[in-house]
Amino acid sequence: MDSISATTAMTKHLPNALTVLRVILIPVMILFFYLPFEWSRFVSCWVFVAASITDFLDGYFARKHQTFSKFGAFLDPVADKLTVATALIILLQDHPTVLMMIATAVIIGREITISALREWMAELGERGVVNVALVGKIKTVFQMTAIGFLLYEADLWFLPVYNIGLVLLYVAAGLTLYSMYVYLKAAWPLMKEEVTEDELDEVGE
Repeated sequence: MDSISATTAMTKHLPNALTVLRVILIPVMILFFYLPFEWSRFVSCWVFVAASITDFLDGYFARKHQTFSKFGAFLDPVADKLTVATALIILLQDHPTVLMMIATAVIIGREITISALREWMAELGERGVVNVALVGKIKTVFQMTAIGFLLYEADLWFLPVYNIGLVLLYVAAGLTLYSMYVYLKAAWPLMKEEVTEDELDEVGE
């Protein structure tokens, strides 16, 4: 029974442990990115890939074993946004071009906007209106792949890895804008409603 209980407890906490691991990997990714070795960006890239894999695995295990928690629901999207924002900032610092800045601002700005929108919708009891759409998932695939390529940077055989990463990042930025439009369009009917004086006072508080 003890081994069964231990296995059950481990299964229950595994999704949250993977999410916490993803947060821990952020400073590891930064450290390797700035180390003065030829292989440092290669390792930084794979740390980011490992963090991206944990993002898939924590959701997979949570759904498989029905081990959802409020802590996980809070930390999982925070870990995702921190990982992506950190990677984009160090990449922008490494290659401070106008197009890189625009893509970074669009992606991070979208995350802030949608997070604020979801919080506002949750206060209205309409959280389900802004659930993740398919375009958001497709955007995430392009975004994670692009960042991985940009972190790696070096050409692989005949493939210009960094340039491919830039193209994928611009596609991700375009999908980011479109997904934000989808979410805002879904929430717009509620946004058009007039605010009562009592609700305005609550906002002021």
